[in-house]
Amino acid sequence: MSKEKTIFNLENDFEKLGSKYDKNKLNISFNRAAFIFFIFVLVLFIFSLKAFYLTGKKLHKNSIFNSKKEIRSNILDRNNKILAKTIITRNIGINPNLVINKKKLLLNLKILFPDKNYDLIEGKLSGKKFFYFAEELDPENYEKLMMLGDKSLIPENRVTRVYPQKNLFSHIIGQIDNENNGISGLEKSFDKNLKDLNEDLKLTVDINLQYLIREELIKFQKIFNSIGSAAILMDSKNGEILSLLSLPDYDLNKRQLLEDKNLINRATKGVYELGSVFKTFTYAAGLNEGSIDPDTEFKNLEKKIYCSKFPIGEYDNKIPSDLTAEQILIRSGNIGSIRIAQKVGLEKFPKFLNDLGLLNTLDFDIEEIGTPLKIKWGKCKLATSAYGHGITTTPLQLAKGYSILSNGGYEVKPTLILDETKRDIRYQQIISEDVSNKVNLALRKIVTTKEGTASFANIDGYEIAGKTGTAQKSITGGYSRNKINTFASIFPASDPKYVLVVMLDEPKPNKDYIYEYKDGSGWKIKGTQFNTAGWTAVEVTGKIIEKIGPILATKY
Repeated sequence: MSKEKTIFNLENDFEKLGSKYDKNKLNISFNRAAFIFFIFVLVLFIFSLKAFYLTGKKLHKNSIFNSKKEIRSNILDRNNKILAKTIITRNIGINPNLVINKKKLLLNLKILFPDKNYDLIEGKLSGKKFFYFAEELDPENYEKLMMLGDKSLIPENRVTRVYPQKNLFSHIIGQIDNENNGISGLEKSFDKNLKDLNEDLKLTVDINLQYLIREELIKFQKIFNSIGSAAILMDSKNGEILSLLSLPDYDLNKRQLLEDKNLINRATKGVYELGSVFKTFTYAAGLNEGSIDPDTEFKNLEKKIYCSKFPIGEYDNKIPSDLTAEQILIRSGNIGSIRIAQKVGLEKFPKFLNDLGLLNTLDFDIEEIGTPLKIKWGKCKLATSAYGHGITTTPLQLAKGYSILSNGGYEVKPTLILDETKRDIRYQQIISEDVSNKVNLALRKIVTTKEGTASFANIDGYEIAGKTGTAQKSITGGYSRNKINTFASIFPASDPKYVLVVMLDEPKPNKDYIYEYKDGSGWKIKGTQFNTAGWTAVEVTGKIIEKIGPILATKY
């Protein structure tokens, strides 16, 4: 082969090689571009799919498809009646972006649901935002809509929390938010338990008792035009709360603003000066410390004394100047109660109240708990606290205190949660059985004797005992004319099992309402000023016990 030919062939080969290299380069560039384009399309598809899912489906965060955690356990009363449950509701929404024939869709919808506002619906169809056409559909109407086969109709299964008893347990059960988290009441404090779905949450309350007590509270709230009221029925031996009510209440199925002051849980969170119901604690403190006996005589009791230039007098000037310790409590004497407290002393009296759980925040099953105002103790504070002024607590703490006084002196822990393993636990003894019996006897005489202030509660067959309380509501710089009206009762007095506290917030006079004594005399009086005294709460208590007594007798 000649040199020239060799060179030519080499040039030829190089040309072929170069051509092949250029083609490979082109192929690589094309493939790279195709790959990038593919990735772009894929990403676009994914985002489009996500957008379709979020816009078209628009599944509620409480949807059954999200998680089983969205379904909360039932809340039951002590007899297994449902107070709160989770249900699946069917909803249908419309994605305007998927509508093919708007006129046809509107016509079909009008045939099935003629009562809807189709001017509004047509306007929404002209937009691009998903909207709900029908919510909480029954199975029949849900199927009718789905049978239309229109792709723009988006079905949704939503998890919904419902409360069959509506208002009845609003302050106990509380609310959840749109994220299915408890935000108040038991729904909040037992949020994790309810989400775990291990078992139902069973309460100590009784639907029937709750209903009957609420019925009476509502009736008397209207009669006396009070701004609110509260009632607590508790087993004084084990702390189980059979009923706990606060008015005004609200329908749990309709969300309420928790900031609304009218909706405060007066039974647990309301902090009040409760007046003469505190005199029982003063009497018990004197007995417990050995400062007095029921027969200890107090002679020449003043009608009025001064504390830092402020006068303190009796609510009734007819109260005798010579009284025994027991008579002081029965007749609700202010000055006599002060003298008893002074005998107990500035150190021991606050300690006794604290031991009863009256002065600090109570450990309870819900977070809506009031904290009594801190007290700077001195001679004047000792004097006013003795008859229930200048000292605050909650109705729930009052119920706890009366439980301890009446049950033989044993500590109780109020609870809404039914736990039979804790029912027979006996906690520390705070006062002796002897002191407890003496207190119960005096409380019974308040109801059964003419000198007592609670004859309205002398209901045959129930052995009701208790103490009235009337206190002016404190305001900045002093007190208003508005009053808190309370009756703390125990029954049956011979062996106390129940404590019932009834409180009326700012009752107004009603001259047409007639009170009737239950002592056999048949004496009747018209309401007038007595509507703002402890007698009012006594009357309400008597009516309540008459209604609930048969249930307690047969079931508990």
